[in-house]
Amino acid sequence: MKTFKLLVVALLLTGAVACNKNGTLRSVDNGQGNFSNGNAADLIAGSLAVSSNGVAIVSSNVAFTSQSLADQHMACGTTKTDTVKQQSAAGASNTYSYNSTFSYTLNCNSSNQPDSTSTSSVYSGSYSNSNYSSSNSGSSIFTTSGLAPASTQAAVNGEFKQAGSFQSKTTSTNTGNHNIDIVLKSLTFTKATRQIASGNATIAVTGSTQSQGSFSYNGTLTFNGDGTATLVLNSITYKIDLNTGIVTKM
Repeated sequence: MKTFKLLVVALLLTGAVACNKNGTLRSVDNGQGNFSNGNAADLIAGSLAVSSNGVAIVSSNVAFTSQSLADQHMACGTTKTDTVKQQSAAGASNTYSYNSTFSYTLNCNSSNQPDSTSTSSVYSGSYSNSNYSSSNSGSSIFTTSGLAPASTQAAVNGEFKQAGSFQSKTTSTNTGNHNIDIVLKSLTFTKATRQIASGNATIAVTGSTQSQGSFSYNGTLTFNGDGTATLVLNSITYKIDLNTGIVTKM
């Protein structure tokens, strides 16, 4: 095992914007019960951020573990399974704890040289940040390319899924269940820095709250190469800090 966290009328007519205690701007419109566009953006951020063991760090670990397997000159077609426990650092403001199993298969090109990996995983655990706590589980299927020694970047394509329960820390009405599906398109990492350089994704989030009923949102994500990503959700634009998960309405 390895250890790697006013006026009511005006509100109804316009859909006002409120500020969370962490400075995150969010819509409080009633378009889908009280579970607003901004609420959905916060849930998406939880599934993305490093501080909640989201897809930003999961895909990075997959990319660089894949590079390590290629550098070890493993035989083409070799499959390696790795069971990992991931936990936030002691004293972190955002916390997480997950158990995951990864299966990597090393693929070679026509010259019989390591070229890419096919990776599948399953996981379960929980996270807690300033907006939500969530217990969830899920899976991923990724392909990592660009593993040749001469390549300065590695790219991850594939799908990350998460399903579970959530509890809002800002309002008692937003407690329920969620499903999040993130499809990564050429999420590119610079090998020298291990940082995200660019990439895109499509996102779907669905679920229900105990008091407000069901919700469903679809969006697109652009990785900016500066530790942030731009989320467009129902024509509203947000910036997400990929380290902390903080969401800011643009």
